[in-house]
Amino acid sequence: MQISGNTILITGGGSGIGRGLAEALHALGNHVIIAGRRKPLLEEVVAANPGMKSLVLDIEDRRTIHGLAGRLASEFPAINVLINNAGIMRAEDLLHQQDDLNDAEATITTNLLGPIRLTAALLPLLRKHESSTIINVSSGLAFVPLAFTPTYCATKAALHSYTQSLRYQLKDTTTEVLEIIPPYVQTDLMDGAEDERAMPLKAFIAETMELLKQQPTPQEVCVENIVARRRGIQEGKFDAMFQGMNEAMRERFTKS
Repeated sequence: MQISGNTILITGGGSGIGRGLAEALHALGNHVIIAGRRKPLLEEVVAANPGMKSLVLDIEDRRTIHGLAGRLASEFPAINVLINNAGIMRAEDLLHQQDDLNDAEATITTNLLGPIRLTAALLPLLRKHESSTIINVSSGLAFVPLAFTPTYCATKAALHSYTQSLRYQLKDTTTEVLEIIPPYVQTDLMDGAEDERAMPLKAFIAETMELLKQQPTPQEVCVENIVARRRGIQEGKFDAMFQGMNEAMRERFTKS
């Protein structure tokens, strides 16, 4: 991936990791378009970053996705990078679930169907360019799940698998497929912004950007925190890691 001179769409760009990536890429001379549900947040980011653009997108609505694809083709035909970052994370008590399963279904639609639908809608436009990139933002929880957010973790595991298949199917094209795999980062997701156990957002963005600048860019963009976790799994430490993380987080979730 070339780190500058791109036209980039980032979903979930109004806050957290999405905003951090958008601002870092914008500072490097990319034309960045952020998309998300909350217009006031998008406008705040654009106001703080002159030249950045925003589009309202309900990633759960397939009709909105197709409408966005048409608008991008008309207004931003140079788009050559898609970053599927938008996501939601909700705690679920599997012993006392509501019959409608609204939280689980919304999580699947946003975190998994959203990126799949948006990728399908934009791939023809991306492939018109000499080179293009799709970046899916998954999670370290795809590999060691947090039991209190089961559907979130399942969607991120599925997105990781989908990314591998997408990369393989596009391997003989000019569209590369990357995956950013964040650890627990200090963002508003699940009120983690003040949690000292989480990696500071600025540190995560800085380390991630250095990895994206590497040539060739690694297919899986993993900060050291995630590299250590993946290494631990390979060394047969999954059970200990799973138990340790979930016991450490149990009090927080059982209190709520």
